[in-house]
Amino acid sequence: MTASTPITAEDRRRLWHPRGTLCAVCRQPTRGFGWFDPHRSKRPRQSAWFCSMPCQSFWTRLARERFAMVDLTEEERAAITATMKRVALLMDEIGWATPLAELTEAQVRALIEEAIEGFREAMSDIVRAHTPEVPF
Repeated sequence: MTASTPITAEDRRRLWHPRGTLCAVCRQPTRGFGWFDPHRSKRPRQSAWFCSMPCQSFWTRLARERFAMVDLTEEERAAITATMKRVALLMDEIGWATPLAELTEAQVRALIEEAIEGFREAMSDIVRAHTPEVPF
């Protein structure tokens, strides 16, 4: 793109779209739903990106309640509990007596993937339970 070439709508979309960013709630790839801090005038402004409107609404509600939160929310604690059950099933297969240093790379990868996927699914379930269905 040169100085004489006009900027198209597609070019503008590429400039702001959060390519490669994960949803701030469920950690799925984002789809363009976002939030920018309205109180900060200097760039870059604080932002969060989401995969869907339910995740965006859920995050906004939590942000209003405790914007400067550092501790885990009740929802995150519930998601961690649900994730522990999934990881425990995988540890049953591996063996609880196996020291972490003796796990293979594939076993460690499987544990990490199970933890991330379990947390993501649990947070998505919590969001759906707390957010009314979108009528369209």
